[in-house]
Amino acid sequence: MSVMVSTPVLHPASAVPSEAPDTSVPYELIELFFFAYRDFVGDPDRILADYGFGRAHHRVLHFVERRPGLTIAELLDILQITKQSLNRVLKELVETGFVESRTGTQDKRQRNLYATQAGRELAVRLAQLQGRRINGALAQVGPEAGEIVARYLAGLIDPSERRKVQDALAGPR
Repeated sequence: MSVMVSTPVLHPASAVPSEAPDTSVPYELIELFFFAYRDFVGDPDRILADYGFGRAHHRVLHFVERRPGLTIAELLDILQITKQSLNRVLKELVETGFVESRTGTQDKRQRNLYATQAGRELAVRLAQLQGRRINGALAQVGPEAGEIVARYLAGLIDPSERRKVQDALAGPR
């Protein structure tokens, strides 16, 4: 697969070739990444829509299910969203019975988050959908590719965030 674009870019207004594109930009990979992400999240999006949920709900539910007892501060740090955004999504997940918030055992001001049975079932259902898509793609390139893809994706993560991501990837506590 070639990752460099060598054709001139046409601007619709003028229909005249613009300057030659920067051949160091991997346009094909960028676009493949967009399309892969669209389809990767598209499967869960259809299921989440039945509940009136979106991608933010999916991300919260995923990490709460994977890390029982996760604090709100830890979740904010992982997702890098505003407290206001998290509060809206979390409120909906709690009110609909997918997540429960418990007072911390060590610090009563702290709120620990847990997926309910319904939350675990939904999170696993969504992860299985995405897992099938990932496993299908890996099967096309061979069993050794999983480690290479993991290193590649890790390389896309901002170096200052890698430790936090490694902690989040640790899975259940």
